[in-house]
Amino acid sequence: MIRVALVDDQFVVRAGFRVMLEIADDIEVVGECGDGPAAVELVERVRPDVVCMDVRMPGGDGLTATREILDRASGAPPAILVVTTFDLDEYVFGALEAGASGFILKDTPPDDLVEAVRRLANGYGLVDQAVTRRVMTEFAKRRSPPRADARSHGLLTERELDIVRLLAQGMSNVEIAENLVIEPSTVKSHLGRVMTKLGVRDRLQTVVWAYRNGVAVP
Repeated sequence: MIRVALVDDQFVVRAGFRVMLEIADDIEVVGECGDGPAAVELVERVRPDVVCMDVRMPGGDGLTATREILDRASGAPPAILVVTTFDLDEYVFGALEAGASGFILKDTPPDDLVEAVRRLANGYGLVDQAVTRRVMTEFAKRRSPPRADARSHGLLTERELDIVRLLAQGMSNVEIAENLVIEPSTVKSHLGRVMTKLGVRDRLQTVVWAYRNGVAVP
């Protein structure tokens, strides 16, 4: 069972998300709250697998809460699903830097929300390829010059770097496999090793690493 916490200052949004998620047999909403500080306490108390986090809340923003939740996590941290309007504001980029695992629109269809939660719970952070690519491209433009230390020290093999570059383009495992003429299972294995080497939880944070280190460019 996937345990989910809902964080949004609008009760009607939380209620709607709860209804959409609890239709699924494998998802359970274990708690909800309306601001960032309460979210940090809630996560420590109920230990969810995924947190649906609003970014703009009067009582404390989701950016600060995301960073604090991940910094304070003992053991495996929850995956943070940022709920946004995708206006590319600094809150979105801040949440990305803080370690958010994915993004979704507030008016998303129920099936898409359920699938997003499932994907994040299983370590797949790229929820929407088109939107993620747009966000990551803008994110890369706003960041400081990339660090080159990763490649110069041989952290990843050439094959792993090729896979990460294609991942950063928004490709699925199947698309990466077709591009490199290998099996999708091989791509999955490589990405697992990459994430272990980089110390990241999911695919989205792997893409963040790629842009920060100059492995991927807009």
